Amino acid sequence: MEEFLNYTLFQFGNYRISVYHLVFLGMLLAATWLVLFVVKKAVYRSGRLDAGRKYAIFQIIRYFLLVVMITVGLESVGVSFTVLIAGSAALLVGIGLGLQNLFNDFVSGIILLIDGSVEVNDVVEVEGLVARVLTINLRTSVVRTRDDKYIILPNSILTGGKLINWTHHSELSRFDVSLGVSYGSDVEKVMSIMKTVAREHPMVSADREPFVRLTQFSDSSIDFEVLFWTEDVFRVENTKSDIRIGIWRAFREQGVEIPFPQRVVHLNQAK
Repeated sequence: MEEFLNYTLFQFGNYRISVYHLVFLGMLLAATWLVLFVVKKAVYRSGRLDAGRKYAIFQIIRYFLLVVMITVGLESVGVSFTVLIAGSAALLVGIGLGLQNLFNDFVSGIILLIDGSVEVNDVVEVEGLVARVLTINLRTSVVRTRDDKYIILPNSILTGGKLINWTHHSELSRFDVSLGVSYGSDVEKVMSIMKTVAREHPMVSADREPFVRLTQFSDSSIDFEVLFWTEDVFRVENTKSDIRIGIWRAFREQGVEIPFPQRVVHLNQAK
């Protein structure tokens, strides 16, 4: 058995790969997979962590174990990891200068996984794009837009620019629907209708009461907005549409007029 394990399969200068090395690497891979399986089960069973934090913790542990596995695997076949890094330091510096953006994305990925400013399932708005975060990897993150398009974003975009996280530590966010009515309308009736329609929508939170405010007196209308809270942040445009339709129907039933812009033109006819 010892002779079989020491049988040389490949020879590269001073380095050789034997049956023992292959068996060891196979066991190392199996052990790493088993540890990751156990860790994933333990992390995702925790009731004190939300889904985003569970994902981040598991990814950090996963990348750490992969680095350890690669290091041990190289050492097992006689390749010193420290010597390898020292010998390629000059090359790494040259590559680093040309791939600064790539390394910036890697560092940004680590920051995202550690600080939790953006987590999986968060709804974010970046550069005018509203999307739900599906995965956060070391270099890129995958998001899904409201049009169900999948976009791969470099992590540096999520950390380097202005980002709005609609669901940071809370799924409940506030939105509004605005419209104008004619100057002859009953203000109290208009506000009551708008509030009732918003409150009765199933996607509007029952824990936070919607409210209406008069925003301004325009040229052709008195403008109002109804503000409401919802957890359905990702599809909130559908909720807004339903509320607008409900207000329109209620206004027609109650005789409230939504005006259109009008102009009075006086013509001076020459005698």
